[in-house]
Amino acid sequence: MNNETTTLISLKEAMKRVDHKLQALEAQFKELDFTMDNLTQKFEYHSKTLANQAAQDELWTAVLSLKFTSMELNILYSYVIEVLICLHTRVLEKLPDLVRGLPTLASILRRKVKNKHIRDVWESVLEEYGLQEGDITALCTFFVAHGNKAEHYIDKVRRMYIRDVNFMITNMVKNQALQDGLLKAVQVVEKGKAVRVSEEQKSPLEELIPSIKS
Repeated sequence: MNNETTTLISLKEAMKRVDHKLQALEAQFKELDFTMDNLTQKFEYHSKTLANQAAQDELWTAVLSLKFTSMELNILYSYVIEVLICLHTRVLEKLPDLVRGLPTLASILRRKVKNKHIRDVWESVLEEYGLQEGDITALCTFFVAHGNKAEHYIDKVRRMYIRDVNFMITNMVKNQALQDGLLKAVQVVEKGKAVRVSEEQKSPLEELIPSIKS
């Protein structure tokens, strides 16, 4: 075997070793990429969790530090509870087969996490009333914090005490999420009342219009 043949064999063996090393490096890089992706996902998840926790802490702090009188608190509670009852009722109207299994709004919020059908209906109801999950979080937080000592005032009583509840909320509630939730609660209740008044006014008029059916 001459020198050229020996050199060629040695070169081929060296190239094989280099190729094996390159393959090993490629596998290591793929593993590093996979590990980095996992770490990035975990970091994003934890960052989001911490941000949500911080926002929730701020919301609770805002709810517990409200400077309303008991009468003003009762008025806000009245709007909040009416909206929560309205949402619960509307979901049950769309899910008549699950009425017994969804006795409270809390049961809907709990079961929608794993039940897509309930979740879809819930989201459609929120959209119907112009609400978002953040609004519900704010309203439920308010309810949990003050529901045990607040009283419900009917609309006529509310108007006797406060003429502009929107101004009261905007002026007194500084936390944006809580302010938005309370303002939307008032909007939902007032809009629903306007619709009822319109229907009540429409009914007598329809009675005065003669039927043209043959």
